[in-house]
Amino acid sequence: MSHTPQMSWAGIGTRFLIALIIVFASYNPSGYSFIDWALKTDSGNIVFKILVGVILIIGWAIYIRATRRSLGMIGVVLAIAFFSASLWLLIDLNIIPANSVSAVSYIILFIIGCLLATGMCWSHIRRRISGQVDVDETDH
Repeated sequence: MSHTPQMSWAGIGTRFLIALIIVFASYNPSGYSFIDWALKTDSGNIVFKILVGVILIIGWAIYIRATRRSLGMIGVVLAIAFFSASLWLLIDLNIIPANSVSAVSYIILFIIGCLLATGMCWSHIRRRISGQVDVDETDH
């Protein structure tokens, strides 16, 4: 039986940071994102734009697949409900202004990053809490 390395706070932080980079690099309301850059009509750097787009798609695929496998559909729905209720609470407490589209957009992007990071870390967290190990592949 192989030994699975323990998840550290640095590992969780790294996965969270990468999730935020993927989300905010793909799109954000500031106008400085891949979507804004890719939609510019200048003809220069098309190959570089394609390369960066493929790298972002790879990042999204890794994180989405891990999140789906780790949390499952019910877990994803519960995580979205948790983060959405948290956003609603922050708006209700007037910590986040409801009339600021930009602020709400940034928070929603942050929530997406949190969801992806949770998906990347959840199997490790569940194993620490319950002692149960998830097995995706078996050796024959």
